[in-house]
Amino acid sequence: MNNAIFQFDYPENEPVKSYSPGTRERKTLSEELDRLTAETTEIPLIIGGKEIRTGDTDPVIMPHNHQHKLAIYHKAGEKEVKMAIEAAMKAHREWAEISWVERLSISLKIAELISKKYRALINAATMLGQSKNVMQAEIDAACETIDFLRFNAHYISDIYNDQPHSEPGIVNRIEYRPIEGFIFAVTPFNFTAIASNLNMSPAVMGNTLLWKPASTSILSNYILMKIFKEAGLPDGVINFIPGQGSVIGRTVLGDHHFAGLHFTGSNNTFNHLWQASAANLNKYKSYPKIVGETGGKDFVLVHNSADVDEVATALVRGAFEYQGQKCSAASRAYIPASLWPQIKERMLDALSQITVGDVRQFSNFMNAVIDEGSFDNIMGYINKARSSSEATVLYGGNGDKSVGYFIEPTVIQVTNPHFITMEEEIFGPVLSLFVYKDNEFEETLELVDKTSPFGLTGSIFAQDRNILVKACRALRYAAGNLYYNDKPTGAVVGQQPFGGSRQSGTNDKAGSYLNLLRWTSPRTIKETLIPPRDFRYPFMKEDKCD
Repeated sequence: MNNAIFQFDYPENEPVKSYSPGTRERKTLSEELDRLTAETTEIPLIIGGKEIRTGDTDPVIMPHNHQHKLAIYHKAGEKEVKMAIEAAMKAHREWAEISWVERLSISLKIAELISKKYRALINAATMLGQSKNVMQAEIDAACETIDFLRFNAHYISDIYNDQPHSEPGIVNRIEYRPIEGFIFAVTPFNFTAIASNLNMSPAVMGNTLLWKPASTSILSNYILMKIFKEAGLPDGVINFIPGQGSVIGRTVLGDHHFAGLHFTGSNNTFNHLWQASAANLNKYKSYPKIVGETGGKDFVLVHNSADVDEVATALVRGAFEYQGQKCSAASRAYIPASLWPQIKERMLDALSQITVGDVRQFSNFMNAVIDEGSFDNIMGYINKARSSSEATVLYGGNGDKSVGYFIEPTVIQVTNPHFITMEEEIFGPVLSLFVYKDNEFEETLELVDKTSPFGLTGSIFAQDRNILVKACRALRYAAGNLYYNDKPTGAVVGQQPFGGSRQSGTNDKAGSYLNLLRWTSPRTIKETLIPPRDFRYPFMKEDKCD
């Protein structure tokens, strides 16, 4: 037995590769893109370490070329979900008992495999299956996934070493138990790193899971699952069960052993899952832990002391990287009238240089939105703006789904700050903006705070430090991640723990120790070295008078 007191050091963030012409990483990635494009991968369920093929299949297509089938995946039914629950519960006892150092050694091996052996593969799968350009895939599927795994190892070292004070004659300690039961991980299409972390964050705390991936990210998620297995993750710790959400959710939430939900996705789905679990509380062994990150209607607030070029760049990058399909994307902006002509000129000039197309053409800044439903929804908002007297489409506004689900970067200027595109989450390449009078900054602060039900991210642009301080205080609950003079996207693990409140989720800060604490059920243990042998306390003795 290794009795060493172990501490995983504070890591460095994984360096982002450039993929510049002539680099080795560009060549390797291009080869992997060609290989995956030429194949049609069959994706089974993985339950208790075994591949399960149900015969009930759906295709995985490229969003930027929807006639091209990348893969087919088998879907779980009620029978397979019950098998996965059984496998998770069987694996729970042994996985909970294994040393946390051994669990984290597996986690760190996953990081090394992604960093070195499988970097091109996981990036290529994310690019082709989720229509991310090379840089968006690199910072997500490679770097952020690796960072989650490495930083969690350090945070867990700190958690387990945090022990209570002991007085003379007493030894106190805390046992950080995994949760009693299984965790249900429901992961989104837009970040491969989130798919990894929603599983591995509870797993490294000793929990076992059922994983329901988004149907539009199954290829990269399946590759993740295979890497987990190669790294030595024991059978049944994570059970990969793609399929119809209603079928899987109903079976999972009706089970006695359901103990927690780790979720990223839409408000409607999260609310439904929470309500369904609440309706089943009397079935469960314990109250389930619910952790979720949902939507955003993220703001950029500009003061007249701001730098024009900085604002224009942040708006373009923040709103249109990955087609605006980030819960943190810049979606609404408030710009002072005095700066608007200059910001408008620079922003529209930048947008005119953006090309939209296939991910395999590296010069494209933007690619396709994820599927036809998303395309139709986004175009619906744009058409509402086009037909309204309260809005003007300043740039873009066109879409074409004949080959892929392509939508131009679109900027909408509104005269009514409560126009629908300023208030509702669109999740696409659409930026709505309102030009306010310079002397109405205080009123605009209140407008920013009260317009949206969300509270995820936001940016404040000002060179005046007093304005930054004032806006930060006024917008205290408007954003869980607030940026000074930067776009509201791009949180880095270990630097900006991510999450918001209000209708944006439970704000449990992925990428920090705070999230990990949610996946433990602490037990305090007190040992009295010499217990008392008489029930009577000193105060009970009689006074002796002389």
